[in-house]
Amino acid sequence: MSAKRILIIEDELSVREMIGFVLNSAGYDIDEAIDVREAQTQIAETLPDLILLDWMLPGMSGIEYARRLKKQELTREIPIIMLTARAEEEDKVLGLESGADDYIAKPFSPRELVARIKAVMRRGTPGGEEEVLIANALKLDIASHRVTAGNAALEVGPTEYRLLEFFMSHPERVYSRSQLLDRIWGSNVYVEERTVDVHIRRLRKALEPHGVDGLIQTVRGAGYRLFHEDVNFGKTPGRACWDVHWDCYC
Repeated sequence: MSAKRILIIEDELSVREMIGFVLNSAGYDIDEAIDVREAQTQIAETLPDLILLDWMLPGMSGIEYARRLKKQELTREIPIIMLTARAEEEDKVLGLESGADDYIAKPFSPRELVARIKAVMRRGTPGGEEEVLIANALKLDIASHRVTAGNAALEVGPTEYRLLEFFMSHPERVYSRSQLLDRIWGSNVYVEERTVDVHIRRLRKALEPHGVDGLIQTVRGAGYRLFHEDVNFGKTPGRACWDVHWDCYC
């Protein structure tokens, strides 16, 4: 199977080089552009499988370019992840409404970037070809609702299963209790926020005998996330920011 190709549209050289290094190390082929004009040239030569698009570009903004890409027949199906330093909710909504499939706020870690790319590409797989979600030794088969760790089957309740499927479909992203209530229980159901904690404990208890309970992490003051290390990059001379600890941009 040929490597997926990602087009990086970012006018800051240092950021573009860092992202390129991370994606090459993760097994992706990359093309680069500093503005919309260069991006159009790259797309005309080779159609990418995904576009990383910076919000603030010289000339046309990333928001406007995302809208144009989604209107063109050739590019409307290409997933877009918006790169932005704007973290306000209104800005995030604007980015998604422009046609972006996801957003990632700067600064971000290489681990988060790769996880977001995998998640977006998985959602865009035609015909649901990828029906098995994997995080380290943990596997979740969406079609059969079967959860395994190694060769062992796990017994999880229906709510715990929905939580696990949601976390594995959105790796590395932190979700608050209220967000999880909306996504798992539904916005029209009144449930105490602490109910989330109860089901998280049950989920961890089911995962614990198999040594994978640490995948579900508590982020103090923020909520919960699924954390896993399925990609390992070594340190490269002159790139101290991108070390084995996956620190954020320096």
